[in-house]
Amino acid sequence: MPAYPGGRADEISAALGALPSGTPVSEVARRLLDLFTSGSIEPGTRLPPERQLAVTLGVGRSAVREALAALEILGIVDVRPGSGTYLRGRPSELLPQTLRWGLLIGERNTAQLLELRSGLEIYVARLAAGRAGATDLTALEATLARMRTTVADLKNFARADLEFHHALASAADNATLVDLLHVVRSLLQVYADRAVHDEGAARLAVAEHDAVFQAIAAGDADAAASAMAVHMATAAARIAAETGTR
Repeated sequence: MPAYPGGRADEISAALGALPSGTPVSEVARRLLDLFTSGSIEPGTRLPPERQLAVTLGVGRSAVREALAALEILGIVDVRPGSGTYLRGRPSELLPQTLRWGLLIGERNTAQLLELRSGLEIYVARLAAGRAGATDLTALEATLARMRTTVADLKNFARADLEFHHALASAADNATLVDLLHVVRSLLQVYADRAVHDEGAARLAVAEHDAVFQAIAAGDADAAASAMAVHMATAAARIAAETGTR
């Protein structure tokens, strides 16, 4: 397994450089992420010890330790007690975690997240209309059926709703787009799960999802995008009401 003893550790230190005095842990993590996603370090590489990273960055060891712990939670690095800290994946594999980190440590603006989700979901529907195969349509129809049978069971309805969107993203066949949507949905999920409060709202959601499905089954990209735009407007209004967002 590659490591960075001696001079190679110095190379990493030179690549990192010192941070300004009083730098918060989030910025320490950002600097480390910049290095980890640069492509200059192979997956499985053992990183320099905390003490050396702290000296290089000009911060306390506790800041480095907290930053690495946060990055471990997100799947960026693997901290092995008594052994060291290792990089987990290649830059392309770290993209979803990096995006999630950037959104989590920033100031979350629910209205902006709703706008982003709406745009992504509309584009996913458009792509799915042109790319969905028989297997994709079967999966979409199955999740739609589960939505219909759970309108009186809102917890299971929310799960079926999410499964529909997952199946739709799969049909779009764009992994990067799916990663982006996963991040945004994760940040909004706590509200989305509570957004449908009654059976009437659930039935309306079923009708909106069915309109999306019918357009995709017909291969009509414009109709699919329009139907999803209608659904996203309804869903955003519910979440905005839940959060008090204007």
